[in-house]
Amino acid sequence: MLRTMITATNTMTQLQSQLDIIGNNLANSNTHGYKAKDVKFQELLYQQFNNDKLDKVARQSPTGIRYGVGASLAQTTMNWKQGSLQSTGRDLDFAFQEPKQYFNVLMPDGENGQQTAYTRQGAFYVSPIENGSLMLVTGDGYPVADSAGQAITIPDNVSSFSVNETGILTATYPDGSTVKKELAVSVLQKPQLMEHLSETYIKLPTNLAELGVNAQDVITNLQGANRGDISVANQQLEMSNVDISKEMTELMTAQRSYQFNARSITIADQMMGLINGIR
Repeated sequence: MLRTMITATNTMTQLQSQLDIIGNNLANSNTHGYKAKDVKFQELLYQQFNNDKLDKVARQSPTGIRYGVGASLAQTTMNWKQGSLQSTGRDLDFAFQEPKQYFNVLMPDGENGQQTAYTRQGAFYVSPIENGSLMLVTGDGYPVADSAGQAITIPDNVSSFSVNETGILTATYPDGSTVKKELAVSVLQKPQLMEHLSETYIKLPTNLAELGVNAQDVITNLQGANRGDISVANQQLEMSNVDISKEMTELMTAQRSYQFNARSITIADQMMGLINGIR
């Protein structure tokens, strides 16, 4: 009976992790630019019980009995499907109309001072800086990068903003003059290799050499002639791609599996009690 308890316990801890991931998906169902995470399970190692001396039956299958010891999370994969677009009517709200395209954001790095992160959450703002200028930032205050990898800054007193389909930001002033800036946009060739930072931010992993790839294999910066591949919509935001009905179905399935494993522990405990109670 102890084997039954160990198998069920191994699986219950993994099911708890699945419930945590489903709960996080549901919690971020209204987070702009959020990509849902999917869970995949795999069998754990088997234990071989050699009973060939007792088994005298001629068979073609290998001798012995193989006991399973439960299941574990094999991997969590991010769902890169395009989310629906929500019209906001706000000048600094941008949304991609193609999957795997990301804005470049400059984030602080404890070791190197600054690092480039990537996000699809296009709700931007302007923050005043020195010399009467404005800096384009995310909702968390991180500078948005231009095509040269520098923070986007423009003169103050802007009357309106707009962005065209190729990611060219235009700031219009009361006298009719304009300032144009190229938003840095990158497309992920191998998004499954990206490292999750926080919220909707991801970055290149630090162990690319161990993975046998380089940065150019994973991500491509859309600059120059490649800017024609960019597809940005103005005054819109991308909603999360969380499928509520799917998540609720998986939540109930995981809950039932958890209950069944817990029940198997209870039954095994009762049978051990019966055995120990025999006089």
